[in-house]
Amino acid sequence: MAATRLELNLMRLLSRCEALAAERRDPEEWRLEKYVAALEDMLRELKKQSSKPAPELLNEYSRKVDFLKGLLEAEKLSSSTEKALANQFLAPGRTPTTAKERTPATKTVHLQTKARCTGQMRSELLGTVCSALQIVLLVFSCLEGLTSDEKQSAVELDAVLQHHQDMQEKLAEEMLSLARSLKNNTLAAQNVIKQDNQTLSHSLRMADQNFEKLKDESDRLEQHAKKSVNWLLWIMLIVVCFIFISMILFIRIFPKLK
Repeated sequence: MAATRLELNLMRLLSRCEALAAERRDPEEWRLEKYVAALEDMLRELKKQSSKPAPELLNEYSRKVDFLKGLLEAEKLSSSTEKALANQFLAPGRTPTTAKERTPATKTVHLQTKARCTGQMRSELLGTVCSALQIVLLVFSCLEGLTSDEKQSAVELDAVLQHHQDMQEKLAEEMLSLARSLKNNTLAAQNVIKQDNQTLSHSLRMADQNFEKLKDESDRLEQHAKKSVNWLLWIMLIVVCFIFISMILFIRIFPKLK
């Protein structure tokens, strides 16, 4: 079925949104959010049309629009760990939007976003460690220049260092908790996929068994039909022969009147 004008416009706008999502945008960039809202309206109108595309194609359009919407929501989060966790649950498209694409653009955007969030988390962690080292060096330099009377204030600096160490431990615990959460979510997704594969395999086996049974029944019915046709043919031949012999006997027994 040929694509309608609304579907062509949706595909063009979707390709444009994917290109914008792949670029580095300013925080005040508003075009992508407006375009995604327009995509949602166009997708709703497309689903209401009588000559709408196939259900698989509509599901793919919905999947890509939901991915872009989730990407915008993840970018609004404040923490890099929250962004990484939100991006982990995004589902990119499975097929390319245009014929020029070899791999789906949303999949490429998903990988770029995950790499960007990982880099931000690494930068924040390294920045925190560097600031801790700077504080330690500053404390040691101050302690070296202090007199015996002034060293009494070192207790306060120790408290600051202890507080900073507690912050480092808390950050490490959050990172470990995030890693565990991602691992659990991945295992849960794998179990769901495994169960779906088992269900699909069982359905395929049942379909093959039903097909074999239907084939056997068809062969049996065909043989039965052939047998009934043969019997009918023999009965008709016998009836014709009987009628022919009866006519001959009738002619012999009752000769023609003169």
